[in-house]
Amino acid sequence: MASTDTQRECETEGCSKEAKLQCPTCIKLGIQGSYFCSQECFKGSWASHKLLHKKAKEDQNQNDVKNCTELDINTDPWPGYRYSGKLRPHYPLTPKRPVPSDIQRPDYADHPRGMSESEQFLKGTSQIKILSPEDIEGMRVVSKLAREVLDIAAVMVKPGVTTEEIDHAVHLACTARNCYPSPLNYYNFPKSCCTSVNEVICHGIPDRRQLQDGDILNVDITVYHNGFHGDLNETFFVGEVDEEAKKLVQTTYECLMQAIDSVKPGVRYRELGNIIQKHAQANGFSVVRSYCGHGIHRLFHTAPNVPHYAKNKAVGVMKPGHVFTIEPMICEGGWQDETWPDGWTAVTRDGRRSAQFEHTLLVTETGCEILTRRHEENSQAHFLSQM
Repeated sequence: MASTDTQRECETEGCSKEAKLQCPTCIKLGIQGSYFCSQECFKGSWASHKLLHKKAKEDQNQNDVKNCTELDINTDPWPGYRYSGKLRPHYPLTPKRPVPSDIQRPDYADHPRGMSESEQFLKGTSQIKILSPEDIEGMRVVSKLAREVLDIAAVMVKPGVTTEEIDHAVHLACTARNCYPSPLNYYNFPKSCCTSVNEVICHGIPDRRQLQDGDILNVDITVYHNGFHGDLNETFFVGEVDEEAKKLVQTTYECLMQAIDSVKPGVRYRELGNIIQKHAQANGFSVVRSYCGHGIHRLFHTAPNVPHYAKNKAVGVMKPGHVFTIEPMICEGGWQDETWPDGWTAVTRDGRRSAQFEHTLLVTETGCEILTRRHEENSQAHFLSQM
């Protein structure tokens, strides 16, 4: 404890003795006051007093981030890392955004490692859940909400806008609809959506980089509402893009829609990869193998696994009541990927561009229902208006 000569009153509740001792941590943190009459009083107040330290540190961290952002300071988080392409992260990231306490949260939302215990419990199982009529209605509602959020993000995609700004708008759109943004804290993912630019295949973390004319950008949205997750993504053109980008994005969208056209009871999940790879290769592109579509309902990710490449060994046959995503990732060059040191951002190993589209689908008695379909423009993806 540090000593002071100024006469003060002890700050311990119920004690009015003269205080001559000040908390040394408060001195370091610049917290005014914090005087005590004795070590005993200080120790007795420790449980509540230490909260002042925590708040002061949080305020300092937020000020540091704010100052860096205002000064446009960009700190390379991984000195010496060899990037596969031209894209770079723009750090520091802004702090994790709060979600109002009255919004229902998935089981991983407050877990220190972001772990979903309900998913872990079913890990390794290949059994595919058949949803009840009530669960199906829950999926229809959450998927419609997810579509609304993606459509809000779509309006923001233009040169000069940062992916951080898009993430902020997504976060606000989720909470305004009484939804939790599913990516937030999922295995400690720090943001409310994924934004994947150019050579990023998936799981890009929104940051302060401004979108540039000629970029392609995928925005991946998942929302959690009333116990269910709804998941979709689209790739957008930023300003004027080259013809190669247009062909890549168009082909990727066609891969998704051709696969969806084949969805009906009795079809094996492994067949979807054959359809996708055939179309991608016919146009000179490759199919990512490390990431796949997945079952989704009360769990963010569950059975079935839905690979997008040919001759895969996916388990399962489609039945009415199955709900899952198809989300092919198609690359200009090779399909091999690597991950940035943040543990999330998946990029092409050769640094060439990758595009992706995703829908959440319900298998019906006669085919499938696209739960995350767009309700305007004849259900067409946004990029088609720029072709």
